[in-house]
Amino acid sequence: MRILFIGDIVGSVGRNAMKTYLPKLKTKLNPHFIIANGENSAAGRGITANIAKELFELGVHGLTMGNHTWDQKEIFDFIDDEERMVRPANFPKGTPGRGYTTIKVKDQELLIINLQGRTFLPPLDCPFEKADAILEAQKKKHKYILVDFHAEATSEKLAMGWHLDGKVSAVVGTHTHVQTHDERVLPLGTAYVTDVGMVGPRDGILGMERTAVMQKFRTQLPVRFVVDEGKWHFHAVCIDLDPATGLGKKVQLIRMDEDQLLFE
Repeated sequence: MRILFIGDIVGSVGRNAMKTYLPKLKTKLNPHFIIANGENSAAGRGITANIAKELFELGVHGLTMGNHTWDQKEIFDFIDDEERMVRPANFPKGTPGRGYTTIKVKDQELLIINLQGRTFLPPLDCPFEKADAILEAQKKKHKYILVDFHAEATSEKLAMGWHLDGKVSAVVGTHTHVQTHDERVLPLGTAYVTDVGMVGPRDGILGMERTAVMQKFRTQLPVRFVVDEGKWHFHAVCIDLDPATGLGKKVQLIRMDEDQLLFE
């Protein structure tokens, strides 16, 4: 069993990178499931129905979200009906959408759980308790379970990895847009990486136009952040799972940019 998880897709540059490079990855890696974080895919803020459709047509099987889930108002028109999309499960009770879902491809099933951290982010329900509650209800039904933990603090992500070690197939971190090189299979068998990174503008700052970000840091004055243009970079992780146990066997980071493509 092989999962390709793609880091936060940022704006039109990120979507163009997906169009350019995802077909090559599919051919070379032949993943059973392709999952991507789409919460920044609409001009860096949220997602639209057309963008979700575009990503599904490219071959993405499931989309995870995060703290920018509600930035595009039209999401309220389709998130309840789109079973291939999850938003953080620890959002308050009654929030539209779903926090976990089952993706089916041919004869294989993958349970996807989305959670959001609380350190340096808005206060939400406890993601650890929410993960436990979901697993108590769902684990016996599913061999393969992927958790996207959308969080700011590396310590909180590491804590979630250790908390879920042996309970899920993989815990992948998103949100910071900076790929970490700490990929590993934890002692009890859960594949882990603190942050997958991003797909989008290479020469911005976390995908945003860098002059405005630098001005904000230098002056502390209000500025308008916009997605940068130019060349892209593409961050993802390829996870191999043991079909007997559903646990991790191998984790491989994928990191490239427009000028240095793998598999060419």
